[in-house]
Amino acid sequence: MHFKTKRNIIFFKKKIKEMAELIVGTAIIAIATCLFLLPNKISTGGFSGLGTIFYYLFKIPIGTAIFALNIPIFIMAYIKIGRSFFYNAVIGTVLLSVFLNLFERLTVPTSDRFLACIYGGIISGIGTAITLKANGSTGGSELLANIISRYKKDLKISNIIVIIDIIIVFTNVIVFKDIEIGLYSAITIFLSGKMLDIFFEGINFAKMLLIISPKYEEISFEINSKIRRGTTAIKAVGMYKKQERTILLSVASRQEIREIRKLVNEIDPKAFIIITNAREVFGEGFKYIGLQ
Repeated sequence: MHFKTKRNIIFFKKKIKEMAELIVGTAIIAIATCLFLLPNKISTGGFSGLGTIFYYLFKIPIGTAIFALNIPIFIMAYIKIGRSFFYNAVIGTVLLSVFLNLFERLTVPTSDRFLACIYGGIISGIGTAITLKANGSTGGSELLANIISRYKKDLKISNIIVIIDIIIVFTNVIVFKDIEIGLYSAITIFLSGKMLDIFFEGINFAKMLLIISPKYEEISFEINSKIRRGTTAIKAVGMYKKQERTILLSVASRQEIREIRKLVNEIDPKAFIIITNAREVFGEGFKYIGLQ
């Protein structure tokens, strides 16, 4: 009985935290939309782009328009996806709609479209990240993409969202007869996506190196002694000549990559090096900074 009560308390605290994050996230998205994007007719794709059209053509508050557009999507989502996702989407959309209608009255800080697309993209990306962290959703293209994927299982949800967003941005360009809207919207969408990457993956991600060289022992010794990074030897076979090779695997910070490349080049100018991002690194010598 005691265990069950404790588990219920933990679950309740988790839900309160998620709701608080959802409120903060949707409020930040609304601020980005009302202060920067909507006044300059810039779209981040999704139903906010359609809401912008209704706002300017029919004088309908953007929050009201977004909620109305989501109603048929909610009905389909309830049938095809399930109650859990449905409830999260409804709560997130209602909160966003309320904040949008509320913040429409705020004073716009800039009429410069370039500044608006930059700040709007960054701020909306932060708000979206917080909303997603709370397991929330604001409906729109994300919800529609989930529904479409149930019918077209060979299509990825991420690809469907991109297609929907492109269509909506082009619709804005056609309705407002201004190609710059599409160009600025592209910058906004890019920045918003980058903020999502930073929020969920952190900014201190490391680099992974694969080094192929007959002088692997010397290279390994120098990396260990001068850079203070460990290396792992992996036995492999070059399939073209069927020759056995040894690949060195090492993980280092971005600042250390230049030193390692220089060191390897001095030992073996013909060494083959592959460098790629290592988004999550746990263990000695590394501290992961990102979404916990």
